[in-house]
Amino acid sequence: MSRFRATTIAVLGDGGWGTTLAIHLHKLGHRVAWWGVFPEYVKVLKRRRENVKFLPGIRIPRDLPITTDLKEAIVPARVVVLAIPSQHLRSVLSRIPGPLPTDRLFVSVAKGIEVGTMKRMSEIVQEELAAVRIAALSGPNIASEIARGHPASSVVASTNLDVASEVQRLFMNEQFRLYTSTDLIGVELGGALKNPLAIAAGIGDGLGFGANAKAALITRGIVEIARLGLAMGAREETFWGLSGLGDLITTCLGGRNRALGEQLGKGRSLRAVTGESPMVIEGVETTKAAVALARRFDVELPIIEQVHAVLFRKQAPRHALQTLMTRSRKAERRLASN
Repeated sequence: MSRFRATTIAVLGDGGWGTTLAIHLHKLGHRVAWWGVFPEYVKVLKRRRENVKFLPGIRIPRDLPITTDLKEAIVPARVVVLAIPSQHLRSVLSRIPGPLPTDRLFVSVAKGIEVGTMKRMSEIVQEELAAVRIAALSGPNIASEIARGHPASSVVASTNLDVASEVQRLFMNEQFRLYTSTDLIGVELGGALKNPLAIAAGIGDGLGFGANAKAALITRGIVEIARLGLAMGAREETFWGLSGLGDLITTCLGGRNRALGEQLGKGRSLRAVTGESPMVIEGVETTKAAVALARRFDVELPIIEQVHAVLFRKQAPRHALQTLMTRSRKAERRLASN
């Protein structure tokens, strides 16, 4: 693998993925400044050198600086990694001091859609910062596995292939393999829309269903993602790759969205489950945005619609399943009406 030049990188966000990427980029030899929003928790990170809340068991290098000062993190940085939960990204970006150099590269690693505006993360960056160098990194990436050096692959997308290739060179090593894409819309939508489907997979687990049900859910779920994606200008092939089908499989097998769904399937309430989680469960708000987008683009998303009904309309999980299973008979076409 060809060597790359070290650069200065700011990683914004102290969740599990932000922690993993800050450590990963630091170990690659980049000059990393890692930013967290809560001063008291940043003190804990500095003292314990472990993210006990979001990534327990992973040691934070002593020479990796951690700060709550956005200006301190961003001003020297050539690359800014945005590991902020999707519903909070805009408010953090509004605090970034400007004007910023036009060659500053922003890499979004959040997986969500902003409720209300229905904007993707790269669109929010463009609106708030007028940034011209934007990329999104997405794929089947469980933070704790990558932090432990397990092999993983992902996709980095930008409308400018040179930008995607630059991120690929900066982030990639023998354990973390990156592919490039110019389908920014598709890569972002795949990462966001798999979360409501992972909630559906968890509901099935909570109801005691097996492999047959989960395989059907994954297969028909990726069709829903692709159908909406094509209506929004994405390319179909993106959804059969790492940032689409790959990420959907991983998330339906494990993670916080699946775990939430499992508890719902066992009869617990949304409020009770989310109240116990220290982490943002992106699929909850993304379900709202996905249903709104489906109506805007006149696209059917039957599985996600039923997840929405369970989350927000007090639909019983078994009744949601019955609604799906008793829909009118159809031929199996990947992007025909589901």
